[in-house]
Amino acid sequence: MQNFPILTSLIFFLLTNPTATETFGVGVNGGVAVNGGIGVGITIGNGGGPGVWIGGNGGKTPSGLPTPRLNRAYAALQAWKSAITSDPLGILSSWVGPNVCSYKGVFCAQVQDEMTSSPVDIIAGIDLNHANLAGTLVNQLSYLTEITLFHLNSNRFSGTVPDTFRQMSSLQELDLSNNLFSGPFPITTLYIPNLVYLDLRFNDFSGPIPEDIFNKKLDAIFLNNNHFDGELPQNLGNSPASVINLANNKLSGNIPTGFGILGSSLKEILFLNNQLTGCIPEGIGLFSEMQVFDVSFNSLMGHLPDTLSCLNDIQILNFGHNRLSGVLPDLICSLKSLVNLTVSFNFFSGVSQECSHHFLGNLGFDFSGNCIPGRNMQRPPPECSLIPGGSLNCLRLPPVVKPLVCGTLAKTTDSDHPSSSPP
Repeated sequence: MQNFPILTSLIFFLLTNPTATETFGVGVNGGVAVNGGIGVGITIGNGGGPGVWIGGNGGKTPSGLPTPRLNRAYAALQAWKSAITSDPLGILSSWVGPNVCSYKGVFCAQVQDEMTSSPVDIIAGIDLNHANLAGTLVNQLSYLTEITLFHLNSNRFSGTVPDTFRQMSSLQELDLSNNLFSGPFPITTLYIPNLVYLDLRFNDFSGPIPEDIFNKKLDAIFLNNNHFDGELPQNLGNSPASVINLANNKLSGNIPTGFGILGSSLKEILFLNNQLTGCIPEGIGLFSEMQVFDVSFNSLMGHLPDTLSCLNDIQILNFGHNRLSGVLPDLICSLKSLVNLTVSFNFFSGVSQECSHHFLGNLGFDFSGNCIPGRNMQRPPPECSLIPGGSLNCLRLPPVVKPLVCGTLAKTTDSDHPSSSPP
């Protein structure tokens, strides 16, 4: 999993604020904090996913003195404390008195005030991951306008996200994963101006996914394991995100035909375990940096598009448990970076030479449960007598734009436009 721009932004903030570096020590991938500062690293676990971990500032403010900003933060945190109904680990026992920088899970930094040029103390982040707290979020949390990280992964918070969160103008990472939040998609998160990482997975949100989320400058969108339903927004391919996870919801309809036409830096997208129908669009092949594409456990039909041959960086392709058909072409099985291809439990009727090679010898390629003659572990013949979606007319690239089919382009270029030798 790649490191997101938030980590780079945080390190840049620390290195360009000399007073802040006295408080923060930066260590990537579990690095150890120095000078009693904050250690920054990438964490994965229990639905929290990749994000920024912050730990340990010694429980002291950088200057040891309260400031108007921290007094306002004190009011916000005390209001939130009153809305927390269960604290079995005793996390909030330290949330006493005006020295908010001594509160467990609250991390402070010292920055230069733009008006007075004097150093001032601010709350830079809140990390209460795995604290097992129960309660709700409160409007007063919006007082924390300088916070950049807000992590609540693996707690028991319920309700929804207060509309006032849009006032958190410095917030870049919001991780509410693995809680009990419910209701419609929290629209207020789309108005947080500098947000780049949004993690709402493993909650009870429901209803449609708003199309505006794919117009925002988010680098990571995690909405999986909720109850979102309705069709995928048509502007899905507009998103500049590198990771989009929509798995394990109740999404229906087609993958938008324009998906990929604009191209993007998308590296991973997961649609698995929804109720999607129709074809896999040709535009998927235009995501040249794609590494993971998973549409398993849906009801997709038709042939695989030839544009999949454009995915030179693809490592995992999972089409398992759909209703796809046709012959698996060499264009797909010969992708140089591909280590896992799953097409099990579809209605494929044949494999090309390259795919046949992997069929016999590569454990990372799963062709079981299809209709491939002469192969083991296939469907019984009666199930293959009627191929689903046989009359489905999938939109395919017309000949005028055929060069977008990378595998075909290479062959056409070699034969039709032979290169001349240099003089």
